[in-house]
Amino acid sequence: MNRRVIIPPVSLPLLILLAFLVVIVFIFFSGVVIAAFGKLGIPPEVAFTLFIFALVGSLINIPIAEETTYEPVLALREVRFFGISYPVPYFEWAERKTVIAINVGGALVPLSITAYELLRMIYMGNFVLLFNTLIAVLIAALVSNAVARPVKGLGIAMPMLVPPLMAVLLGWILGDGNPNAVAYVSGTLGVLIGADLMNWRKIKELGAPMVSIGGAGTFDGIFLAGIIAVILV
Repeated sequence: MNRRVIIPPVSLPLLILLAFLVVIVFIFFSGVVIAAFGKLGIPPEVAFTLFIFALVGSLINIPIAEETTYEPVLALREVRFFGISYPVPYFEWAERKTVIAINVGGALVPLSITAYELLRMIYMGNFVLLFNTLIAVLIAALVSNAVARPVKGLGIAMPMLVPPLMAVLLGWILGDGNPNAVAYVSGTLGVLIGADLMNWRKIKELGAPMVSIGGAGTFDGIFLAGIIAVILV
């Protein structure tokens, strides 16, 4: 007997409403990002371009390394005895490869902004702020590493609110007249170093075919951590 699954068509008013909501969310989020970048001294047109790059780039992962591990797997082979076949289990070593990639929107775009802020501190001769920023990055990295957890088959996961809240606190304490820059740099580099780089040895043990730095679930960890931190400072 043939069974048919009938999916009711989506009405035109509902499609219009969904499109309207998407536009509203895009405008709101882009406005938040532009306002955050404005606090960092980035012009609105450049900030909007970076936002588009981050949005589109979140779908792009660039492979940078490949880790190979060997793990035992259970297999079966047949053994014949007096004409009767018996399945006999045995262990063999299987090769597993994990591709490590870096996400354009979730890692490279925040890193470019971080590099801009650090170079501007050096250019302006504000070495006290630069020193405070590096101390903030170290603290944020240690905290991120403490709360990050390797998830089998997925990658490195961490609570979304911990990095921005830590970055806000560090911006207030070590800001030295520019808490926004300290919050953003520590919020982005802290997650990148603490959650990803400090767990590099554990990545190959996760069993995932690909682990993306700043991609998928960690997009909010690196990119949004800096944005939220700047807004809250």
